[in-house]
Amino acid sequence: MKTLSFIQRNPNGHWVGDGFPVRSIFSYQDNPTAFSPFLLLDYAGPTRFDATTQRRGVGQHPHRGFETVSIVYHGEVAHRDSTGAGGTIGPGGVQWMTAAGGIVHEEFHGERYARDGGPFEMVQLWVNLPARNKMGPPGYQGITAAQTPTVELPDGAGTARLIAGDFMGAQAPAHSFTPMQVWDLQLKAGSTVVLPAPEGHTTVPLVLRGLVATPEGVEASDAEMMVFSREGEGVTLHVLTDATVLWLCGEPIDEPVVGYGPFVMNSEAEIHQAFADFQSGRF
Repeated sequence: MKTLSFIQRNPNGHWVGDGFPVRSIFSYQDNPTAFSPFLLLDYAGPTRFDATTQRRGVGQHPHRGFETVSIVYHGEVAHRDSTGAGGTIGPGGVQWMTAAGGIVHEEFHGERYARDGGPFEMVQLWVNLPARNKMGPPGYQGITAAQTPTVELPDGAGTARLIAGDFMGAQAPAHSFTPMQVWDLQLKAGSTVVLPAPEGHTTVPLVLRGLVATPEGVEASDAEMMVFSREGEGVTLHVLTDATVLWLCGEPIDEPVVGYGPFVMNSEAEIHQAFADFQSGRF
């Protein structure tokens, strides 16, 4: 079994645009090797927005060299990008955008949600791309809750909603460029779950709410990420209260990570080129 290395947390928040009050749990500026193939995770909420006729969110901005994965728990997010792709997702929905060689997009609250207001909670995860794919064509996967398979965990421990990867014979809908598991776990108090995590893979589940513990008794609660060793196979969690956990496990990408803002490449020269290409309208 894998063992816990440390707990990653960030109690400090900031705003992305005027629609996303986030805590950056980790980013590629922290320790890119420890979290690879994942680059950044922003946890927005939980909060509540009043009804409005204004557009709340973040306007057009570029990305290159990675993918953004937006997972909505409460509220509604509308996406539009320079390829012409886009859509609106609500609770249980996912927007998986491949920036690759360059994309410009915007993200706002959905019109219906803005009009009605209500609770808001989402996660945006940045997933790195191997060097061979960083300058590939951009893409977009809009995944609804109905398209996402849910499997029952053994012994009535809860459920796993599969966004990427496979589990217990079910295949998730998202395409990823390297092997990974991205699952929404709903775990029941008093249960013990044993989850697959291959030898050598990064395993960094985020507890959104609730309380879980390792067999050694180390606890993680709201907005805390458990970072496990790469050595060993599988993870055991004791669920102390009902919990929502975003399960993240993936094969590391053993390549240099050089990033600046919305661009993540393998060298400083590629970052300079990304700025030049964006400023000259080549995205």
